[in-house]
Amino acid sequence: MREDTQLFDVVVIGAGPGGYVAAIRAAQLGLSVCCIDDFQIDGKPAPGGTCTNVGCVPSKALLVSSCLYETIEQKAIDHGIEVSKPTIDVGKMQARKNSVVRQTNDGLLYLFKKNKIAYLNGRGSFVFADDDGYMINVSEPSNSRLMTKNVIIATGSRPRKLPDVDFDEERILSNTGALSLTKVPKTLGIIGAGVIGLELGSVWKRLGSEVRILEAMPSLLGFADESVSKTAYKVFSSHGLQMEFGVRIDKVENDGKRVSVKYTDKEGKKLEMWVEKLIVSIGRVPYTESLEPANVGLKIDERGFIEINELCQTNLPGVWAIGDCVRGPMLAHKAQEEGRAVAERIAGQIALTNLDLVPSVIYTEPEIAWVGKTEQQLKNEGVSYKVGQFPFAANARARAVGEVTGFVKVISEQDTDNLLGVHIIGADAGELIGQACQAMAFGASAEDLGLICEPHPSFSEAIKEAALAVNKEAIDI
Repeated sequence: MREDTQLFDVVVIGAGPGGYVAAIRAAQLGLSVCCIDDFQIDGKPAPGGTCTNVGCVPSKALLVSSCLYETIEQKAIDHGIEVSKPTIDVGKMQARKNSVVRQTNDGLLYLFKKNKIAYLNGRGSFVFADDDGYMINVSEPSNSRLMTKNVIIATGSRPRKLPDVDFDEERILSNTGALSLTKVPKTLGIIGAGVIGLELGSVWKRLGSEVRILEAMPSLLGFADESVSKTAYKVFSSHGLQMEFGVRIDKVENDGKRVSVKYTDKEGKKLEMWVEKLIVSIGRVPYTESLEPANVGLKIDERGFIEINELCQTNLPGVWAIGDCVRGPMLAHKAQEEGRAVAERIAGQIALTNLDLVPSVIYTEPEIAWVGKTEQQLKNEGVSYKVGQFPFAANARARAVGEVTGFVKVISEQDTDNLLGVHIIGADAGELIGQACQAMAFGASAEDLGLICEPHPSFSEAIKEAALAVNKEAIDI
């Protein structure tokens, strides 16, 4: 062992949502912790992973800015407010986004310091394993060696590329480039109508881009409840998003000024799309190749995911893995739950996680959120169920705010009335779904949810009414 080798109880590789939560919780439990991450912004360490730096946080900052622009431009007049046509200063908008990101980075650095966590900027990888534990190398700029009995791998994921098409982040963009545009493109193409494609497409559409989305799947959001996805398609189409489904991408070419996308549509017709910018959002792949797993015999499957059991343990004693680099949904809050649980398990505590109750949110306008099973899943599983649905058009707060699109849908088991799923499309769906998560986590029934006294007027009343509708007890307004 090198003389300069540092010893820790726990080493966390990755400072994204899973990694930083794991590190902080382990430190709270009295363990000595080091957290490693190689992300930098303008030469400065930037903990927080994809979520904070080029994902959840900056995208929501731009979403808010674009929604405010659209409200002033199109909706203010409905409130008797007359303004001249607004203009957008993309530079200032991006500066605000960057400020939000930096504040979050600084907040995490403060939490590391407060909890006496050693934070090293660099790339962590395995060197060897012996009776003393695992030797971890940290690349430049930290250039360190660490020894530990416990390793938590939280390396996250990276954007999936099209075959033979590289991201230059100038014309052909991943989420990173799409969040950093310096002006509104006249034409914007998007390959992939998933969460990232819809959210970023809606941002630049509100600000004036002509947006076209090409999707390989036969319909929009096939993983969501069918009633939600059908409503979403109608709404997004009415907002001007042009979407084609069932397409096959044949060739992508960048001539330095525009991008050509040659594709085959669902009818077999050969077509071509020319756009100023192209976002490729066809999913993400685990980022595990830099770990040097062969040095210690860490098992990784053919897709690059680290193999774990239900407790997030790998095949190696004392080595755990969480977040995007393991099975399950690639969501920040899922990684956080796993990170907290693993830290507690290392400290000798019992900790539980339930991947069946991880909520999903798409921050479009209107927002889409759900937790639990869809009707399609329940039909395929042969589960008997009943459904209650309530429209926001019948909700007083929604009418007052002017956000009447969408509904709340509650699904419960036929015989027991236990909640099986809640699906929302409408304003503040991402906030409202939290109530459903709480109810399902405590094993509530639709009747239980319907017994909650909600404030009036509020969007949350729609949850109560949908729950009451399951048993034909809703009050039509």
